[in-house]
Amino acid sequence: MRTMFTVTLLATIAAAQQTATLRPSAPDTASAASKSLTIPAGTKVPLALKHAISTKSAREGDAVYAQTTFPVVQNDRILIPAGTYVQGKISHVQRAGRIKGRAEVLMHFTTLIYPSGYTVLLPGAVENVPGADKTSMKGEEGTIRQDSQTGQKVGTVASTAGTGAVIGGLSRGGKGAAVGAGVGGAVGTAIALLTRGNDVKLDAGTTLEMVIQREVPLDANRIPGQRDRFRSASEY
Repeated sequence: MRTMFTVTLLATIAAAQQTATLRPSAPDTASAASKSLTIPAGTKVPLALKHAISTKSAREGDAVYAQTTFPVVQNDRILIPAGTYVQGKISHVQRAGRIKGRAEVLMHFTTLIYPSGYTVLLPGAVENVPGADKTSMKGEEGTIRQDSQTGQKVGTVASTAGTGAVIGGLSRGGKGAAVGAGVGGAVGTAIALLTRGNDVKLDAGTTLEMVIQREVPLDANRIPGQRDRFRSASEY
């Protein structure tokens, strides 16, 4: 009787062990979720240019190099560390005209290169250029445009006309002043028309603000600081 009970007990234990072995273990969804990171669309990233850009020499397709100046953090996790390299290209460039048309440059950012070498493709555009003087943003694509010089050209005409009036007045009196003003104004107008408008100039170190145009998935294990964070959390 005792022998039969022992055999039955051992058979029950063996069957239970076999069932546990054959049953697939449930995936650790909580752990998987904790390691899934995404840069949300609309995230703004502060950058600094690593080289100068000017509409005088830039061409469409030229590479653009920048670097993040402050970490991007979400839910106490670093998504983009400071010092991450950002690469892009110039999509459109236009020099200022002599009569009308302002200088413009459009650039898009395409790649994040983390300090670890981890590379992520992204769609990024210029949102703002706080580090550039006399420029403004045009349209939703992030075109950087030189400010208007209409007032400056009007000033050139007026200044030249005034100089002509003084010279004419000294030589011929009142009538000479009128003639001199007319000649000076014509010369000033010619100078204004022949002078090309200012170029957009962004020096190395110019601060930009990039906006991520759609969400970008990340591998948390390849972002510096994230792997140690997950290891520490699993030890508790």
